[in-house]
Amino acid sequence: MIFINLPVKDLQASMTFYKSLGFGNNPQFTDDTAACMVWSDTINVMLLTHDKWRTFTDRPIPPSTSSEVMLAIACGSRSQVDEMNDAAAANGGTADIRPTQDMGFMYNRSLADPDGHIWEPLWMDAAAMPA
Repeated sequence: MIFINLPVKDLQASMTFYKSLGFGNNPQFTDDTAACMVWSDTINVMLLTHDKWRTFTDRPIPPSTSSEVMLAIACGSRSQVDEMNDAAAANGGTADIRPTQDMGFMYNRSLADPDGHIWEPLWMDAAAMPA
């Protein structure tokens, strides 16, 4: 399993944002300081308040204008990629932070959550990939 830990300024706003992208919530690992947002049986995103984040590391939280990591996440269709970007724009995030990439067999767009964490939803048809 993968647990991605992200520091967030506003836990409730971040939960709403991730729910709008299609993530579920695991209440077993959610409280006033953290929320476990579930993408799949193997991928979870832990949203941590800044105070909670600081219990894990003394390293500074980067500003929302920096890119500490880009998280690519597979979607089931091109339309799901578009839906995630539309939901990001409508729920406090930023859609299309870089140009859409359409290679025929692979399609992706990039978005940022309200705290500037970068996600790249993508769809790929490996069988159509050129040799």
